[in-house]
Amino acid sequence: MRSVAEAAQRALLRPLPDRLGALHIASSYLAAAKEARIGGDLYAAARTGSRTRLIIGDVRGNGLAAVGEAATLLGAFREAAHQYATLPALARALDRSVCRYLTEFPERDEEAQEHFITALLLEIPDSSPVIRVISCGHPPPLLIRSGRTTHLISPDPAPPLGMWELGSDGHGMHTSSFRPGDTLLLYTDGVVEARDSSHTFYPLEQRVALWTRSSPRALVQRIEQDLCAHADGALADDAAIFAIQRTPPPRTGLHLSDLVHAEGVNYSGDTP
Repeated sequence: MRSVAEAAQRALLRPLPDRLGALHIASSYLAAAKEARIGGDLYAAARTGSRTRLIIGDVRGNGLAAVGEAATLLGAFREAAHQYATLPALARALDRSVCRYLTEFPERDEEAQEHFITALLLEIPDSSPVIRVISCGHPPPLLIRSGRTTHLISPDPAPPLGMWELGSDGHGMHTSSFRPGDTLLLYTDGVVEARDSSHTFYPLEQRVALWTRSSPRALVQRIEQDLCAHADGALADDAAIFAIQRTPPPRTGLHLSDLVHAEGVNYSGDTP
């Protein structure tokens, strides 16, 4: 059953392109140890007009039921991301989709009322150096800027998707600066809750501070390797990692020095 669930979940997480608009991105999904029950980690991105919308989430349940909920949310996001003009409207639509799905649980499922999905919804316009975020009970992302890391904490978080009817309607969208060269690291709780042999949690922020000049792909790979080493290769929960970097704007002019040095230069975009 676990093998089936893992295969289904991997099929749902479509490979993402290295670039979307003005963004350079990388992502990873790490399955938990064999003795653990698979979770419902998910992520997706959608390009709509001159902006990019992204989601990362974690289903509260386990097993095939969690994969079903993840599939519902991913399908709803991929469709609704192109239909709603604002991020709050998109978030409300996704909550309705999750709620509709959860009402289909059989009454004999004693935990049906306790199913929900933590998520981060993000919108990054091409033309403005900002990022808009709605946090639905999800761990805060890490912002990497000028060699420093800080948590991007929403001042007005919303409940997890599937539970909005239990809270107020005043959940706002948080807007922060997101400049060329900045990197945002999204993750699920399987990353920060991974323990070593002495039961110490994985110190994500401390480790990321060592790799602030890495490209998104290099950053994700380093976290993967370090996380598996910390947990001795036995994660207790699935883990998803998603790195996003705003690339510098294209140069509009070409100087003589550019022509002299352009041949043979391989610019990877790893550093601003």
